[in-house]
Amino acid sequence: MDTNKIEQLFNVMDKSTDLLQKDLDVDYLDAVIETGDNLVSDEVQIEDGKPSKETVIELEKLYESIDISDFSAEEIRQALQLILIKANKKERIQTNHQFTPDAIGILFTYLIEALPIEEPKTVFDPAVGTGNLLATVLNSLKKSGVPLVSGIGVDNDDTMLSIASMAFALQHLDVDLYHQDVLDELFVGKPDVAISDLPVGYYPIDERVKDYHTSNPKEHSFVHHLMIEQTMATIDDGKFGIFLVPENLFQTEEAKKLLSYFHDRVYFQAVLNLPVKMFADKRARKSIIILQKVGGNAKQAEQVLLGDFPEFNDKEKMANFLGDFKAWSDQNIK
Repeated sequence: MDTNKIEQLFNVMDKSTDLLQKDLDVDYLDAVIETGDNLVSDEVQIEDGKPSKETVIELEKLYESIDISDFSAEEIRQALQLILIKANKKERIQTNHQFTPDAIGILFTYLIEALPIEEPKTVFDPAVGTGNLLATVLNSLKKSGVPLVSGIGVDNDDTMLSIASMAFALQHLDVDLYHQDVLDELFVGKPDVAISDLPVGYYPIDERVKDYHTSNPKEHSFVHHLMIEQTMATIDDGKFGIFLVPENLFQTEEAKKLLSYFHDRVYFQAVLNLPVKMFADKRARKSIIILQKVGGNAKQAEQVLLGDFPEFNDKEKMANFLGDFKAWSDQNIK
């Protein structure tokens, strides 16, 4: 991956986004989507005489200064990340819609590869957002030689989904996107593996989730509990769900209902805590949990894996930890 090329693409996207934002009088994120779509179609999109002829000329000069086909999927993804970091500074994207750090996506990929998942063909993210986590995993799996892997993403925010759609198109990733509330009925088939950086908070529409096992009949329910239930019910029998969740997921009063849902439906296989130093506030610490849907050849691990990731910059300890995880998987998971 060439950092100079990433910077070059970022500069083109940044300048063209600024031009479009001023000319079209739109939010920065909308201008990001517009310039990305221009790069995908290889022409400046004009609607109702906008952007102006002068701006079109400037945009065409910028786009002609690069050949998008010369950039790898990862270089494109990294440039888009830089653009979204700038967007966050300008418009303050809400926490649940900020992209998942690359390190988490790489960890998710390793876990998928270490678990007994025979060449996953579909990776499902029920909270796809801007698509960074799903793109990181898909690009990493392809780099590892997994053939014909595709993605499925769901989100109820049309702006985030537009960014994801543009990003996947630029990276030539095969991803089906669904604009809907993930807690409504899903028509995504039976994915081979689910991944997600789950949004945390309360779900506001009590009537819609009253039949969920993890719903709270007296007040709003935890949306992350509901999404775990929905996702694990959606994937195929014996398949895995890998989720980024609050460290205290199983320490709340509502956790009893979540664990009760797992009974006879889901095997709770592992919980791995991320390094404390990743979080400015220890109370915001997150963990990765690994769940497996009952069915097929699946079985409950004789030893549920409980662990703490070492610091990411300690390569030796991280390599040892991941090696231990693979050995545990080989011995305990089917």
